[in-house]
Amino acid sequence: MPSYQMLCITTHFKEYQHIRELVRQSAMHVMNAGGAVRNLNYWGTQILPQRMSRHGVKQDRGDYWTMHFDTSPQTLRSLNGIMRRDPRVLRWTVLNLGSKVEDVADASNKNLKGAAGALEIS
Repeated sequence: MPSYQMLCITTHFKEYQHIRELVRQSAMHVMNAGGAVRNLNYWGTQILPQRMSRHGVKQDRGDYWTMHFDTSPQTLRSLNGIMRRDPRVLRWTVLNLGSKVEDVADASNKNLKGAAGALEIS
């Protein structure tokens, strides 16, 4: 099962229940289809680099969050459909981290070796 990372920018609301519900809905969609959610991170409310318009409403602030998950490509397509239709979502992108455990593990080892090498040079 491929491993993915999704970055999502949502409309900012004073009450965080809207974001919490969207994150819960996204995670439950992946898990109900037999996938696994590995990590959820909330990056906070930030001023957007430019005004964004989605579903006819212009926004200048957004809430950023990420989700690391493993799921099938069919589930990913349906998750993209959910994000496309949801009025709370301003932008989202999904990165494929790898299709095998070895790919993901090798990538993290290379990053660690590169970081260690950078520390030695400094």
